[in-house]
Amino acid sequence: MKRFIVLLLLSSTLLGCGQKDPVDAMAVNAEPPAMTGRQAYERVCAQCHEQGLDGAPKTGDRDAWVGRSWLWDAVLFEHARAGYEEMPAKGGDATLDDVIVTKAAEYMMSITYPDMPPG
Repeated sequence: MKRFIVLLLLSSTLLGCGQKDPVDAMAVNAEPPAMTGRQAYERVCAQCHEQGLDGAPKTGDRDAWVGRSWLWDAVLFEHARAGYEEMPAKGGDATLDDVIVTKAAEYMMSITYPDMPPG
């Protein structure tokens, strides 16, 4: 009888080998949650724009942004994605996709121009 129980336990253990727990498999294959514009700004953009490093216009300082471009959003967002002068593309983080970079730029502008309607 002991031999039967040992064989039963051993066989049930071996049957499970190589099979992933469905919950673990979902966790491995799940898409990471999308980053918000604020998170991208804080992780990448704020490094320069909070202090105005290397000529970066400071977030929240309207005077620093005056005269940047009359094409405003289109140029600003393109510069954020592709880089401009001293600023590297995507703030130097190539892992960010264009949508997140645009959201980060929109977030920065919402701090600088809080009275401006979104979009």
